[in-house]
Parts: sequence; C-alpha cells; structure tokens
Amino acid sequence: MAGKWRVFGTVFKSTVALAAAKGDWTTASLASQFGIHTSQVTAWKKQLMGQVSELFADGRQRRADQAADEQELYEQIGRLKMEVEWLKKSCPGQLRSSGDASSQTTSTCTSMPPGGSLPVQ
Repeated sequence: MAGKWRVFGTVFKSTVALAAAKGDWTTASLASQFGIHTSQVTAWKKQLMGQVSELFADGRQRRADQAADEQELYEQIGRLKMEVEWLKKSCPGQLRSSGDASSQTTSTCTSMPPGGSLPVQ
C-alpha cells in the first residue's frame, strides 16, 4: 500500500520555487535537498513564474465584469424607482409614504403599468 499524501505549506512551496527560479542549482539537486520529486519543483517554479505579475497588480482597479455587474444593478434600481413612482401616481392613497409592504391597504389598484404588468421576482 502506498504511503499517505504529503501536504506542503505555502512557505515551503515558496522557498522551493524561489530557489528554483534563482537557477543556482539544478532541479534534481533542489529536489534531493528538499526531499521532493523533481516534477514538483518544476510545477511550483512554473506556478510562481505564472503568477508573479499578480504580486504587483493594483487591487484598486475594477475588473470589467465588476463594472458590468454594477451597471446592471444601477439599471435595475432605476427601473424599480420608476415603477414605484408610477404606482404612487396611478394609485394615490394605496401606499403610505413609507412604501413598505406592511403599510399597504387591502384594496388593490386596478390600472396596469405601461407594458402590461409588473414583473414578478
């Protein structure tokens, strides 16, 4: 039966990857020095080199997908505000000024908003 999987911490991985990136020693000598397989040294070095640019990335910049999501939410807020204003104008006295669902009266407004009906969510 094979032995248990060894789990290496991030400090150990980074130490091995940095030593491999320096290039002072061969992959085989680093593997024997740290007691791991040569393919593991190569994989950690490749991972380090692939992600090194992210260390200096400006985290304050928004990604494009975040900006698109934010724009979609603002559009939805705008539509909902327009619906609330339309309901206030078309059904005066039906909703109190607070606008919460508990303050609604039992009678309903019979007129429909432009577009047929309110969307159900």
